[in-house]
Amino acid sequence: MSLTILYINIILAIMKISGRIYNYFGTLILLVLLMGIIGANTLSAQKKIYIITDLEGVSGVFKFKQTREKDTPLNIQACEYFMDDLSAVIRGLKDGGATEILVIDGHGNQCVIPHMMESGVKYVTGVPRPSVMWGLDDSYAGMVQFGAHAMMGTQDGVLHHTQSSRSENRYWYNGVESGELAQCALVAGFYDVPTILVTGDEATCREAEQFFGKECVTVAVKEGIAREAALLYPFEETRQALYEGARRAMEQLAQCKPYKIDTPIQGKLQYLDLKSDTEKPLLVTKEAVFEDALSIYKF
Repeated sequence: MSLTILYINIILAIMKISGRIYNYFGTLILLVLLMGIIGANTLSAQKKIYIITDLEGVSGVFKFKQTREKDTPLNIQACEYFMDDLSAVIRGLKDGGATEILVIDGHGNQCVIPHMMESGVKYVTGVPRPSVMWGLDDSYAGMVQFGAHAMMGTQDGVLHHTQSSRSENRYWYNGVESGELAQCALVAGFYDVPTILVTGDEATCREAEQFFGKECVTVAVKEGIAREAALLYPFEETRQALYEGARRAMEQLAQCKPYKIDTPIQGKLQYLDLKSDTEKPLLVTKEAVFEDALSIYKF
């Protein structure tokens, strides 16, 4: 018996005992109570999850040749790893109570393989798109950052970078250096959506805890030795850990808080000018003020 039906029966029993079952005001009270109960149950039952994906933090991925050059044998294989890891996360989210899941293909040259998609989930792929985090709004209960990587300069971060690994971009917001984890979380935080799960290497998980706290569940699928060297974990183990982590993230969803910083945001960007004619690329610094988190990708 559902909670709604149980509540109806209880209310009807009380009203019969009081002799008001046919009373106009009693009926009106019943309707109001039922509307409240049904509305509350519907609201609590809706657990929409937004997944923003990347490739560098997936099981078995540890060199740029797997991520930069689209449709090479190495890249195709890496995208298959991506889809299998992602499926484990999706199954965990569903079993944990997710009612709707939207997957955003966030890697630059895209990773989604259509014939490997999980049923009952919507996937967004292809570029360009109107916005980096298309479709995100305050109807989502939580966000997952899947296959993520550590920010530029993290020595033990596998394939570490922020936005561009070639020009070695580095970003600061209100004086705090921030990678892609913080960037995505800031946009989600604008809509009051918390980051509930981060998957990647050990360094990425450490960075996630630094920015989002221990309430955010993290799952490490490898450990960095250098930028293109890693201690890999067996796929059977990582996918089980991804499933369990996703399910646990749903259980802890209410404890996670949106990531926000003070506005206006003081932004700074440093990058190497690869188009310069100098023997060594020039280090360029830019600064800007952003009125809100939605503006940070305009840098």
